[in-house]
Amino acid sequence: MERDVQFIGQSMAFLDAVERASRAAAVRRPVLVIGERGTGKELIAQRLHHLSPRWGEPLITMNCAALPETLIEAELFGHEAGAFTGAVRARAGRFEEADRGTLFLDELGTLSMAAQERLLRAVEYGEIARIGASRPVQVDVRVVAATNADLPRMAEEGRFRADLLDRLSFEVINLPPLRAREGDVYELADYYGRRMASELEWEAWPGFTPGAVAVLEAHAWPGNVRELRNVVERAVYRWGNEHEPIARIVFDPFENPWRLPSAEARPSAAPVADGDVGKPVLPPTPSFSSPPSSSLSPSPSSVPSGAGLRASVEAYERGLLVEALERHRWNQRRAASAIGLTYDQLRHCMKKHRLAEPARTQD
Repeated sequence: MERDVQFIGQSMAFLDAVERASRAAAVRRPVLVIGERGTGKELIAQRLHHLSPRWGEPLITMNCAALPETLIEAELFGHEAGAFTGAVRARAGRFEEADRGTLFLDELGTLSMAAQERLLRAVEYGEIARIGASRPVQVDVRVVAATNADLPRMAEEGRFRADLLDRLSFEVINLPPLRAREGDVYELADYYGRRMASELEWEAWPGFTPGAVAVLEAHAWPGNVRELRNVVERAVYRWGNEHEPIARIVFDPFENPWRLPSAEARPSAAPVADGDVGKPVLPPTPSFSSPPSSSLSPSPSSVPSGAGLRASVEAYERGLLVEALERHRWNQRRAASAIGLTYDQLRHCMKKHRLAEPARTQD
């Protein structure tokens, strides 16, 4: 298999899905691949093709969601010259291009009902007709389709043809999300980290610190493997030190400490000295009573008098964060450990309370 078609993982849920795809490869029947975004649906389609007797023939891919409804049928089945405005010459569709090979239809659930009807005939009888043509054309194409939509429910609601679903679901491969693949997060992170280190021409791979590994494994991964790859490669690239294990993980590349709060919560503008022009203006931090040196908890006097329960809890929590961060000189990992939070939990709380490290003045 090619480098980008490799399957990395050791969890039983993942290996079962790969094994099912390997067994289905030898059969010419249609296969439906179900999974969340980033779970590797296209990789499964490539495996189904490369392990089949059709491996030497074309593998044609079409994303059904990438085209407007008016063009999908022309892309799938082709058209004759003059069939519609702009059709100056005849053009073969994806089915003809995939003849004797495999056609992978991604985002199948976005197909219009008219396109579904034509697709059903192509799958059932191997017969297609170009738009504007008077005679059909026979093709030998194996269809592999993928989606993250609930097709059975769509069929019940009349938004997807039940007969087409029956025809495509000879075999259904459900890909597990990354959060259900026990032990695979570290395997994938190490694999993509080594690849990025090689791309950066590092002499050795330093790996991740135990804290970084724990943060990676605790993340929910809504974007699955695609998200993990981006996070890991970004962490290696930004770390820039091939001799020290990677300790910083950034999940949100859009995180912006200078982002203005919403208009409702935006504090009134404060005067800015000439020497401060260009520096980020931080929201004012309410003062809190200094706790004893043996305690990290703000005193009850730090809570505004007369405030409701919710406001009191928010003020107390913010005071606790400020106290811990200032005590540890804004070292976020130490502050998190001191108040019993993970690094990610602390970052979430800082973002919630719009806390950012104050700019250091230079002598």
